[in-house]
Amino acid sequence: MNIHTAYNMANIARTGDIIHLNVGGKRFSTSRQTLTWVPDSFFSSLLSGRISTLKDETGAIFIDRDPSLFTPILNFLRTKELFPRSINVHLLMHEAEFYGITPLVRKLQLCDELDRSSCGNVLFNGYLPPPGFTFTHTCSSFPSDTAQLADPGMVRIICGHHNWIAVAYAQFVVCYRVKESTGWQQVFTSPRLDWVIDRVALNAKVMGGSLGDNDKMVAVASGTEIILWTICPDGNGNEIGVFSLNVPVEALFFVGNQLIATSHTGKVGVWNAVTKHWQNQDVVPINSYDTAGSFLILGCNNGSIYYIDVQKFPLRMKDNDLLVTELYRDPTEDAITALSVYLTPKTSDSGNWIEIAYGTSSGTVRVIVQHPETVGSGPQLFQTFSVHRSPVTKIMLSEKHLISVCADNNHVRTWTVTRFRGMISTQPGSTPLTSFKILSLEDIDGHGGCAAGTEIGPYGERDDQQVFIQRVVPDTDKLYVRLSSNGKRVCEVRSVDGTSITSFMVHECEGSSRIGSRPRRYLFGGHANGSIQMWDLTTAMEIAGKVDIRGPTEEELLELLDQCDLALTRTPDMSPAASFTHSSTPRASTSRYTRIQIPPHAATALHNVSEALIDSFFGGTGIKVGLIYSSQQSETLSWCFLAIYFVFTSAVVFQCLFESAASTDSEETL
Repeated sequence: MNIHTAYNMANIARTGDIIHLNVGGKRFSTSRQTLTWVPDSFFSSLLSGRISTLKDETGAIFIDRDPSLFTPILNFLRTKELFPRSINVHLLMHEAEFYGITPLVRKLQLCDELDRSSCGNVLFNGYLPPPGFTFTHTCSSFPSDTAQLADPGMVRIICGHHNWIAVAYAQFVVCYRVKESTGWQQVFTSPRLDWVIDRVALNAKVMGGSLGDNDKMVAVASGTEIILWTICPDGNGNEIGVFSLNVPVEALFFVGNQLIATSHTGKVGVWNAVTKHWQNQDVVPINSYDTAGSFLILGCNNGSIYYIDVQKFPLRMKDNDLLVTELYRDPTEDAITALSVYLTPKTSDSGNWIEIAYGTSSGTVRVIVQHPETVGSGPQLFQTFSVHRSPVTKIMLSEKHLISVCADNNHVRTWTVTRFRGMISTQPGSTPLTSFKILSLEDIDGHGGCAAGTEIGPYGERDDQQVFIQRVVPDTDKLYVRLSSNGKRVCEVRSVDGTSITSFMVHECEGSSRIGSRPRRYLFGGHANGSIQMWDLTTAMEIAGKVDIRGPTEEELLELLDQCDLALTRTPDMSPAASFTHSSTPRASTSRYTRIQIPPHAATALHNVSEALIDSFFGGTGIKVGLIYSSQQSETLSWCFLAIYFVFTSAVVFQCLFESAASTDSEETL
């Protein structure tokens, strides 16, 4: 046997060698040929010596990876076949990329792309490409070193008004308008600024005033400075002026024709379209605000709620006074950290029946009402809830729900609101509806977007259902839309081009001029590449009943958290005054009810007794009655909840007896 023949035989023997592997503590045995038939893979480099090996006590090559995911990879290397229905495509593709199994990666990518499309799903409504970044001139009135810290092409903030949206990038703002015939069109681009935009406000429907009925206005703020433009019908913009609040601007918005800027330090700035005059007003430190018609409502650090009628502003120029009037003072004088005003449909000569919900630094939620017939009297305390243990950061009072969010990882509490002829009623009063959290991490260095552009909500004050928008981690292409009434997922939206979502907003656009056309709600997403993507939330709400998932699943949540460095993230600070430190220490929630511990077996027994009671009533009637019991969060109950439980059970019994007598043939499930 010559040397050449011996070499060939040795080579054949080497390719048929049995290789023993220890993957994450589990042993595998296979042939060298099975592991190395894919060129330039992890295994070919490992067995050729290009990668150093670590062996266990038995001599098997140790690989510190998941053995459950290695099993389908080894089966693919053996058979060149893949069975995707029995695997997690995303996890397996990640492992296949690590091992460098190119044929398997390509197959898994194809499986993944079957569920994804650059045209989006049925909810995807439109795509606005990034605008051009060519500018004819620069506004350099207020240079800022922070301009170099922001990504110039990333969308920072989106705001909407009627059928317009304003999109703020780092150093310029772009306005778009939608028409039924032409769709979305870019109508205005501001000059390039030398400072980073922190706030943006849009008024697309100026009613009267010296600017005319067709003009629109857009304003941006950075630091203490504000620039205001008017947008003409031809799309040209004229700079109205540059104004200073003298302190950092933390909120910028329009009330009618008036541009309003506020700061938590206790400054309010107002620009009026009639007088074209800017005026600053000192008030006490501001924590929250809302608007009601021409009124600006302020929640302040001293526990008071103030209002300013901005329509009367031109009449008070000589006094340099905005007529700041105290409307209500919290009984415990806790800082008013969140505020929501609801104007009921009922009107009189004195105005609307005004309802205000507010939250405090101690976690208390209160509802006050103002009767139009009792002008001389201030608002009356209507309801108080002491369910939060952290400062309330957001609150909304709508027709059907009262929603509050506290600083404990966006803990949401929702109550149903009972109304009689449009006005809030105590019979039977507000009842607890749901409790859940919305995890939303922020990027410490700001690369994940601007805090003003990533507000979770709730959105849709005038709608039957309000929604939250959840972006779990800063660098993600996925958002979850969740109902405020139960926390369930309305839909999940993903960027159609794979880019990260850096800002978002829910806005309702007016319908067409056709009879029967109604406004539609859209979710606007701003992206790291400068594009705007839109999803139809009206359609999503119509099909939401088919989904029974509360936000991200545990698997989805862990997958998202794996994509970011938690050391570089944080939970959101208190809004709107992120830099504000309360002078009063948050108080623990108190209750006048004695709390008791109900062990699980006693709670179960309580439920069984109730079911037995109902069964004794309806055993032979043919009526199906079901009770749902859940101990989702805690075994701690209060006497008041027990009372509510028995009252509800009695109500179910009497209602079913009444309906059974009316129609014995009907069958109901309660």
